[in-house]
Amino acid sequence: MALRAGDHSQVAMNGLKEKVLTLDTMNPCVRKVEYAVRGPIVLRALELEQELRQGVKKPFTEVIRANIGDAQAMGQKPITFLRQVLALCVHPDLLNSPDFPEDAKRRAERILQACGGHSLGAYSISSGIQLIREDVARYIERRDGGIPADPNNIYLSTGASDAIVTVLKLLVAGEGRTRTGVLIPIPQYPLYSAALAELNAVQVDYYLDEERAWALDVAELRRALAQARDHCCPRALCVINPGNPTGQVQARECIEAVIRFAFEERLFLMADEVYQDNVYAEGSQFHSFKKVLTEMGPPYAAQQELASFHSVSKGYMGECGFRGGYVEVVNMDPAVQSQMQKLMSVRLCPPVPGQLLLDVVVSPPAPSEPSFAQFQAERQAVLAELAAKAKLTEQVFNEAPGIRCNPVQGAMYSFPRVQLPPRAVQRAQELGLAPDMFFCLRLLEETGICVVPGSGFGQKEGTYHFRMTILPPLEKLRPLLEKLSQFHAKFTREYS
Repeated sequence: MALRAGDHSQVAMNGLKEKVLTLDTMNPCVRKVEYAVRGPIVLRALELEQELRQGVKKPFTEVIRANIGDAQAMGQKPITFLRQVLALCVHPDLLNSPDFPEDAKRRAERILQACGGHSLGAYSISSGIQLIREDVARYIERRDGGIPADPNNIYLSTGASDAIVTVLKLLVAGEGRTRTGVLIPIPQYPLYSAALAELNAVQVDYYLDEERAWALDVAELRRALAQARDHCCPRALCVINPGNPTGQVQARECIEAVIRFAFEERLFLMADEVYQDNVYAEGSQFHSFKKVLTEMGPPYAAQQELASFHSVSKGYMGECGFRGGYVEVVNMDPAVQSQMQKLMSVRLCPPVPGQLLLDVVVSPPAPSEPSFAQFQAERQAVLAELAAKAKLTEQVFNEAPGIRCNPVQGAMYSFPRVQLPPRAVQRAQELGLAPDMFFCLRLLEETGICVVPGSGFGQKEGTYHFRMTILPPLEKLRPLLEKLSQFHAKFTREYS
């Protein structure tokens, strides 16, 4: 209601002055943002944990958070060498201690020399410490069989997420039918849909093929692109490999086909490769988009624009809280690269401890160094246990009637499909909930197991899923999987 001039002072006196920032006046793009991984179900899990601490009786004794890929929160121990170098850099007096191996001390001294004031507490340049960018370039060269990497094309970031959002910001332009469209896989990691909503870009869904272990099909890319061109200007294609939440690992032939498609259709390629160390299935192998692109030769290698992302949060490291990552850009217009550098400089720099951890990840102990044997043993133990958990998850779910789980070839999640009875679907609709959200909420309330409904990642109409991490320790994972399967059977009986 409009106020007359004299009314304003009256409103102020009565203490009724309207807030400047309300749901109606705030940025509408932010209101559209949704991030299922930390959504309403996780907020309820936090409340339940609080209630348990207060002594409220529940049908379970703990909440098991299987909703997020946070390895150390689920009990994974940090890799010793990473933490030794970190400790030495955070508190350099420890360099005199006999409790730390010499190779860790040498590594710490080398990194501290590259820091402003020889301190981890100083800002770095916006693109990250130059020495670390050079080490990342050498890592990429080793990984890709000697294909050169230029440190000037590598930008360190606050986890991979920050770099992904930065590249999307560069891509988004236009209005109406010329507004940027971005092709993303469905199911997808909700960072993409959230970032596109915030940037007011157009999300263009392409569906992975569940019947073929979540395969990426170029014919489906063509369908999605053709449909999108009616209402927006598609300019980028995102691929997550290994897949999150779907756990598939792309074959080399598939990556080649995607690169050819992007080249023909003039699409900027974004390769989210944060799970590159997490490949478990026999016959599966990680191929980087950069390597495949380069080996395809002209015209692709010299012209196709690509940004690829990696992080210390996943793999065998699981150092999520330190927020370390990088993006490598290939064939990017140098003028745009300068604009990207400018955009990053506004945020000052990525966390320097995260940069340090990234450096140790990309240049681990050499076979001749004292820490090598322990580092290798710890790394292999983590990856072997994840492989065993991936197999166990698939096996237990597929023994349960009404649950179907594709092989977890890589990454750290399963994305099983669940059959929900029509009466359960109807009840969910009455409550204004997605059917799989209703299922996951009931699961949480009755068992303490927190998983994320498939609707938060996107799925084909009429299908229902949930994403569950495979990170809980083996001794907890089997009972968790069995309890979840038993709950599904009980839920199905209740609504049949």
